Amino acid sequence: MAGNLTRDEARERAELLDVDGYEVMLDLTSDGATFSSTTTVRFTCHRPGASTFIEIAAPSVREVELNGRALDPAQVFDGGRVTLSDLAERNELRVHADAAYMRTGEGLHRFIDPVDGNTYLYTQFETSDAQRMYTCFDQPDLKAPFELTVLAPENYEVVSNTTPDVVREPTTNAGAFRWHFPATEPMSTYITALIAGPYHAVRDTHDGIPLGVYCRSSLADHLDADAILEVTKQGFDFYHHLFGIRYPFGKYDQLFVPEFNAGAMENAGAVTYLEDYVFRSRVTDARYERRAETMLHEMAHMWFGNLVTMRWWDDLWLNESFATFASVYCQAKATRWTDAWTTFANVEKAWALRQDQLPSTHPIAADIPDMQAVEVNFDGITYAKGASVLKQLVAYVGVDAFFSGVREYFQAHAWGNTELPDLLRELERASGRDLSAWSRQWLETAGVNTLRADFELDAEGTITAFSVAQSAPEEHPTLRDHRIAIGLYDRTPEGIVRRERVELDVSGPRTEVPELVGRKGADLVLVNDDDLTFTKIRLDERSLRTVVDHVGEIQESLPRALCFSAAWDMTRDAEMATRDFVTLVSSGLRGVSDVAVAQTLMRQAVTALHTYAAPELRDAGFATLADQVQNLLTGAVPGSDLQLAYVHGFADASITTEQLSLLRGLLDGAITIEGLDIDTDLRWTLLRRLVVRGEAGEAEIAAEVERDATASGQRAAAGCRAALPTAEAKAEAWERIESASDMANAEFRATLLGFGEPAQRDLLVPYRDRYFDLVGPAWQKWTGEFAQTFAEFCYPSFLIEEETVRRTDAYIDQENPPAALRRLLIEGKAGVQRALRAQARDAQE
Repeated sequence: MAGNLTRDEARERAELLDVDGYEVMLDLTSDGATFSSTTTVRFTCHRPGASTFIEIAAPSVREVELNGRALDPAQVFDGGRVTLSDLAERNELRVHADAAYMRTGEGLHRFIDPVDGNTYLYTQFETSDAQRMYTCFDQPDLKAPFELTVLAPENYEVVSNTTPDVVREPTTNAGAFRWHFPATEPMSTYITALIAGPYHAVRDTHDGIPLGVYCRSSLADHLDADAILEVTKQGFDFYHHLFGIRYPFGKYDQLFVPEFNAGAMENAGAVTYLEDYVFRSRVTDARYERRAETMLHEMAHMWFGNLVTMRWWDDLWLNESFATFASVYCQAKATRWTDAWTTFANVEKAWALRQDQLPSTHPIAADIPDMQAVEVNFDGITYAKGASVLKQLVAYVGVDAFFSGVREYFQAHAWGNTELPDLLRELERASGRDLSAWSRQWLETAGVNTLRADFELDAEGTITAFSVAQSAPEEHPTLRDHRIAIGLYDRTPEGIVRRERVELDVSGPRTEVPELVGRKGADLVLVNDDDLTFTKIRLDERSLRTVVDHVGEIQESLPRALCFSAAWDMTRDAEMATRDFVTLVSSGLRGVSDVAVAQTLMRQAVTALHTYAAPELRDAGFATLADQVQNLLTGAVPGSDLQLAYVHGFADASITTEQLSLLRGLLDGAITIEGLDIDTDLRWTLLRRLVVRGEAGEAEIAAEVERDATASGQRAAAGCRAALPTAEAKAEAWERIESASDMANAEFRATLLGFGEPAQRDLLVPYRDRYFDLVGPAWQKWTGEFAQTFAEFCYPSFLIEEETVRRTDAYIDQENPPAALRRLLIEGKAGVQRALRAQARDAQE
């Protein structure tokens, strides 16, 4: 994020201007730190004589010419904005700047492949970093056509939002070849894009749409383009039918790029992805499922976000929640991952529930006063809670009415900008329901409700009374209307199966369920069966006992996931002892055949032990968990996904001499397990755990990075070196962190994660004060991505002590940090306070 544009500034500028189009000329043939960027922008001013500004975040501006009049850059350029005065009704502005190549994953990022020395470029402009590449009015509601000309070396592939009409045209400049991309349809600056370099490309077509899949040349042997294209085609077929409008951007390229900061970015017609989605080692099917969800999420953005765009970032959720909901809906309906809603319940909803219980929680339709605020709002509420609420809305209005309204919304607002009422209006017309109350409850208030079954049984075990009780936290007391299902499950010789299901509306503190009166009591009563609403659920005593003792017998993946989720939530709320949760996971894993669920449970158990376990019980808990997972590993089907998941889970939990010896044997080949290939990425996983526990050091790291002299290998080595359990290693890592500008974003992130290794709390104590000394200057001087990553990842979250809480409060009181930084600090403190409560619960007999 280059500048901190405010909502008021954006609103005023949008009322003043219409942008007619951009013509951008870039010269990428230089090996220096900058590149030449020349922008011509034509725009209309509704109040001639007025003044405004345009953004360009560049080291220098050489020329500024407004309506044929030269302006002095020293007078009008302040390092981020160019002041434009005495505007005419029709204006033409030309700005020639030296823009900077970035190493932070923002703007135009440059990467040099250590394998072959090739240079790769790609852009990342969300939320407001287009101004790092060209001069623009960098806000979403000033849409305009974008025309691009690029001078690039001959061996470059160059990709943008449209199909080029000039490709590698020789120029008079030695070694420079011209590419020209015709003007786009009107679009927001943050979804314009440029990707350039000797990328490997696989091309295809589907339903008249040209398709491209790209990666670095050194990764070409690992690119499974056929699998990627299969999901792409399934997505287009499904969305064309669902949305009623054909894909609007002509061609569709998908590019896997190095050192990407997020999972993906929905640039119109040129989607960029985290390069880790090109799997160079074997991964479980859960990773393929996650990649497919990401692909379908970005594809959904072509309609919801790109064709129709939020007016301002208050409605970011309109983009992200819808894309998340649509991607899982498509995945479950149109791909082989028919249990996608189970994964959603385990992953996205867990993220949303965590976020919604922080003191920084906010309504889905958030208040975003400036760009710094939106940067920290790419969170579990904007994505996952919003998607859960949309799933609830579909249940409330009906699936046919919902998508009918969405189709009318696209038709009415194509190529424009909208706000929340525009969508609700179309959904109301289609469904015949007044959604104003629903919107107030679900979109305009924060916090999560808790639902629980309240029932009575007679002597014969028959239900004589049944109701659903709803509660809300004191600080967010809204009780909402929920459309839910209640499932009654019995233990049978075939496992735990659902005998009966009732669907109903729940409202207020208590809702009677007369349909269940007279029914036989159940071994498991599951409120919110089928996961129709966003809520926490609590299990009655008998149901909880069934889950703890027999969770693996639940036959269907979604109810089993909901039960595990309830137990995880109770652990985080200090209602269940961590040791009991770990026991539940250890015993229940054997009955879990869904690899995504198994991986989630093992991650949660490890997190619980690191964070929520009483310190005196932690090591014993790890040893027990690792023993249980080792038994599953040795008994798993050779070569299966579960076998691969278990070895990663075992590595994460290993702590005893015997367990670490097994890791060492697997790494050096002294021990083999049938069907388990110790490939490159798994080698790094095993080595990382040995390093953390002091069983391997610099010699082993150096040998491994020599075997894997790739960017991924270098990143893994940086993380391992920062995770060495010595004061010297921590001091060296901290010195590198302080010199963040010397590292690329991927190495920086890896170093932070290694430095903050939770098993090395004693070594981190001296850095608590040093964190608070650095976080303020970092926020002021570093780019937004680096500053936010440091503030989050380096917060002393594993120093679970009252001193961490006190130190955070003191910093906030004394320094009065910007709102976005304050939010991150409050979230970190809340995590420590939650961990203190959970540890106290776990210590109880």
